[in-house]
Amino acid sequence: MKTPPREEGRVGAAETVAVLSSGGLDSAVLLRESCKSGVPVLPIYVRTGHIWEAAELHWMNELLATPELHAAAQLEVLALPVDDLYGSHWSVSGRGVPGYDGSIDSNYLPGRNLLLLAKTSILCALRGISRIAMAPLEDNPFPDGTTEFFDAFARAAAIGLARPLSIEVPFRGLSKADVVRRAGDFPFELTFSCIQPRGIEHCGECTKCAERQRGFADAGVKDSTSYAVRRQ
Repeated sequence: MKTPPREEGRVGAAETVAVLSSGGLDSAVLLRESCKSGVPVLPIYVRTGHIWEAAELHWMNELLATPELHAAAQLEVLALPVDDLYGSHWSVSGRGVPGYDGSIDSNYLPGRNLLLLAKTSILCALRGISRIAMAPLEDNPFPDGTTEFFDAFARAAAIGLARPLSIEVPFRGLSKADVVRRAGDFPFELTFSCIQPRGIEHCGECTKCAERQRGFADAGVKDSTSYAVRRQ
């Protein structure tokens, strides 16, 4: 039977949830769960000029082509370049990328969630969407990854845009292993969590690859990811 075409254009229903989606493991699982909830789902990717974006978008499109995620609307790609702000930061220059044994704090991208939510909330206001979902985990140590930040941002955006807005972070109390376990038979090999990709492949040597590998190991689930270098 022929698969129906993916919905395009204006989604705009009050019950629609906009899911900030990077193609990473956590946001991909959140996207699938949102699709299963029965409400319209708009996946949003924000281009900021980081060195891993081409790989993320490749795998994001592979994910959206799977039957499980076909209920989602066409991916909305927004542009918000940060090279003028970040200058020679490793996320833009590719020099000094945090290595496998680096701490989670070394991945800090100043104002990352603030930037993503600023443009996403305006798009949602224009589309009549009042819900934004994201997938930060319990070990996120950054100031714009707290429930206090998300609540405060939602209040400020609702005032500034003159319409209701909620920001949902259902994985905030979960670890990476928890997300892996709850996802069951999810096609994890189509997700991407690397900050120093080799083409479209995980490098296996950065902090994000280390975090990903530990998540699978702690969950007791086989890691089907292809790494240029596998440390575990």
